[in-house]
Amino acid sequence: MAMNHFRLQSDALIIGSGIAGSVAALTLADQGRDVILLTAGADLKTGNTSLAQGGIVYRNEQDDPKILEKDIMTAGWRHNYSRAVRHIARKGPEVLKELFLEKYKIPFNQRKPGDWYLTREGGHSMARILYCDDHTGRNIMEVLAEAVEKHPNIRVLTQRTAIDLLTTQHHARHLDFKYNLSNQCVGAYVFNDQVGKVETILSKFTMLATGGIGQIYLHTTNTRGSIGSGLAMAHRAGTRLMNCEYVQFHPTALYGGTKRGERRFLVSEAVRGEGAVLVNSRGERFMPRHDPRADLAPRDIVTRAIMDEMLTSGDDSVYLDCSGIKQDVDKRFPTISERCRKMGLNMAADPIPVVPAAHYFCGGILVDNRGRTTLEQLYAAGECSCTGVHGANRLASTSLLEGMLWGHSAGHDMAMRLNRTSGLSRKLLDSIPDWVPHGIRDEDPALISQDWANIRNTMWNYVGVSRSSNRLNRAFVDLRKLTKNLQDFYRETALSKSIIDLFHGSQTAYIITVAALRNKETKGCHYRID
Repeated sequence: MAMNHFRLQSDALIIGSGIAGSVAALTLADQGRDVILLTAGADLKTGNTSLAQGGIVYRNEQDDPKILEKDIMTAGWRHNYSRAVRHIARKGPEVLKELFLEKYKIPFNQRKPGDWYLTREGGHSMARILYCDDHTGRNIMEVLAEAVEKHPNIRVLTQRTAIDLLTTQHHARHLDFKYNLSNQCVGAYVFNDQVGKVETILSKFTMLATGGIGQIYLHTTNTRGSIGSGLAMAHRAGTRLMNCEYVQFHPTALYGGTKRGERRFLVSEAVRGEGAVLVNSRGERFMPRHDPRADLAPRDIVTRAIMDEMLTSGDDSVYLDCSGIKQDVDKRFPTISERCRKMGLNMAADPIPVVPAAHYFCGGILVDNRGRTTLEQLYAAGECSCTGVHGANRLASTSLLEGMLWGHSAGHDMAMRLNRTSGLSRKLLDSIPDWVPHGIRDEDPALISQDWANIRNTMWNYVGVSRSSNRLNRAFVDLRKLTKNLQDFYRETALSKSIIDLFHGSQTAYIITVAALRNKETKGCHYRID
């Protein structure tokens, strides 16, 4: 191995360690396959999955897959892919039972063994959501991370930032691959933050599970790494994307108590599911004026109602009144209650100030029900993918179920294909070069900080909750110029994690803006005021 070059090989490379990536890795590893699992953080629990409060969709005794299908389609403004919705409604609860209740024994709240508490959230016609108090995602990730770390067939590589997908047509030097009509993904170039070097990771199959895009907005509930890196890499490799204009804003993120640029603390929809109501600064309920479902209307409707209320009143936030919750809020919502206490608020008695924030990406890399993308040998699952389940707006608590189910399906599909094929050929392995460093200039933190401020303000003001042709055209011009300048900057500057993230973030913002500009029709999360 040449000095300063790292070449690794595996059956499958999984980029991202949230619910989708971890379930896929475990599914493959259980079938004897060698898996490399990458995480950008110092451990497996740094992504958005750990922040999920509300819960995960299951089923109750009166439930029927058709009822869940109808609820998902209604919330998604019937822009959903019916086959994917049918798949999650029928198969999702079965796989959840098999994996999370029986195999991994996630500690969901129960009255007695096997008698699960089920809650209801906005858009659901009945209570069908399993939860662990108000930290469901954290509990799921604690269990999955332990299983991953113990598994002998999984190599976990922490503090790794994927730079680019490796494809036969773009990277292979041998002409046989360039003349071939089929383009295949064969791994990725990955930046090792610990040593500041680029690794070449070659694999028969690659899966993107890189999560959301919230950090390209000024206000978001997402973790720092949620910048759409998977979306940007897939787009550059020529993979088909879908529904990228549909960005869901969560109506109730805690207002105050965060520094500029930090993620906002989420106040779960389950709080309204248990009886809390939204009020303005005068203490008046306003949701009944906007929708017959009032405080339990789907998120896009609640978000716009809050923005209207704030614009009309000139207030910086609206308030969540939790006095109508019958349960002990400290026990039912310990994390939220504790966060309020730190701000000097008593959740049970004081109105909680809340504002909308970018929360969930309903679009992404187009995949089928097995997680396959339009690029050969590349899979995607979780928030970076577009399965068609969410359509134009996500139904509450379906995202964890989707990540688990598609992670499981993709893992099985890759394992099945690996059983039938040999690994990458020696000719192909030898023809993929290692990364060639190109820039020598040191990065300038002031420039990076300013570029991020431009991206986040542009996206929040022009490609946010309400959009118009004027706003989107302005965003398009500004982001096109920024993206072009960044490409020059990227070529000239020595590689670092912050440079890679900025490059991916700017491309993601541009992709979403172009999709929003093309779609003239108001639907779900994509709301055109013109």
